[in-house]
Amino acid sequence: MVAWRFHSGRLCLDLMAEPPSDAGRLAQWLHTAGLVPAGTPLDAVDGHWVERFAELARDIDGLVRDELAGHGRYAGPRLDHLNALAAAPPPAPRAVPGEEGRLVRALTAPPDCGALLAVVARDAVELLTDPATRARLRQCEGERCRRVYLDTSRGRRRRWCSSEMCGNRERVARHRARTHG
Repeated sequence: MVAWRFHSGRLCLDLMAEPPSDAGRLAQWLHTAGLVPAGTPLDAVDGHWVERFAELARDIDGLVRDELAGHGRYAGPRLDHLNALAAAPPPAPRAVPGEEGRLVRALTAPPDCGALLAVVARDAVELLTDPATRARLRQCEGERCRRVYLDTSRGRRRRWCSSEMCGNRERVARHRARTHG
């Protein structure tokens, strides 16, 4: 199974970039993204959850790309859906003693789809409504990459979603062009 890449700087942008395609991948994404504590059973995750997360990813994608393009067309079903999801209460955490006696995070009840969607939707609302954060949105300059990320680099000169992935591909392509061209 391919590991998830969390290089975007925001949870909502990471979901937008790689929406999970099946129940197993969604459960893995929820754990890896930190939406649920490690070891939390996710037996309820099914195709319906996958479709709901995919729909949220499409809404975020449309809103973020409108922002990047400077369209400012925010009213409509995407925004209404995002706000409706963000209004739900997120999962309630609690501190419990772990195996080694230290406190660890657990959820007060098994997570439901709406509560987990609310966490990602709230992250998108915060991103889209904070002018300073919005100003850091960038489209990866990688040739075949559509990932959007937050540029937190000094001088705001970051070009790729990940220097290890897209940046490395770009450097290899430039090297090949110089040596074989």
